[in-house]
Amino acid sequence: MAEARGPRGRTSFDFGGTTVLVTGASRGIGRSLALAFANAGADLVLTARGAGALDEVAAEARAHGVAVRCLALDQRDVNAVRDTLAQIGPVDVLVNNAGVEEVRPSLEVDEALWDRIVGTNLKGAFFTAQAAAAIMARNGGGAIVNLASLTSFVGVPTATPYGASKTGVLGMTRALAAEWGPLGIRVNAIAPGYFETDMTRVFYEDRSWVESMVARIPMGRLGALEDLSGAVQFLASDSAAYVNGECLVIDGGFLAKI
Repeated sequence: MAEARGPRGRTSFDFGGTTVLVTGASRGIGRSLALAFANAGADLVLTARGAGALDEVAAEARAHGVAVRCLALDQRDVNAVRDTLAQIGPVDVLVNNAGVEEVRPSLEVDEALWDRIVGTNLKGAFFTAQAAAAIMARNGGGAIVNLASLTSFVGVPTATPYGASKTGVLGMTRALAAEWGPLGIRVNAIAPGYFETDMTRVFYEDRSWVESMVARIPMGRLGALEDLSGAVQFLASDSAAYVNGECLVIDGGFLAKI
């Protein structure tokens, strides 16, 4: 996981000889990060609820000359998580990305919605990290990057289950970093700001919402998925060998602006 300087001083990373597991890799942030790691030379293990949904991203990743395995995994099923990860062999990096969201007024949230969102985003993320850490511990360590959110820090109306799950991910990240650091496993997180994905596209269809968000971001634009890859690769790399228990907010300065 070496670091190299690219054009205009930009930093790139070499993950040759490294195996990276990316959950929820069929679309959105997971897909983008998987391809970024493939471009950096990492072999990949990709998961999604349906393995067929990974065919396209796997083909793109293999074009970089790396090995790619695709596995079906619903991370709400703890036994499936344990059984699936037990099959994959050594893993150096886990990008714990899989997640779901549904906007709904809090007075209308029912148990099924709560269980689906929190069960995927928090419970599932924990047991995926646990299974990956067991593999890493046997092989001398590794790095886990969890997906937190701006809702880990601030309240967002109509996103209570999601915010609860992502606040939990932030607490989980810190606790696991403290516990697994002695095992050589670093646990960090990123908190993306406003990025357009299949899950968030409903917001982007509202032009007034887009304009109001851009006005609140010091960088003057919404995020592009490519803005996330360098941060995640840094946290996964040896350049971050003494970074543990941190959450890197990637939001163009949104949270910094009053």
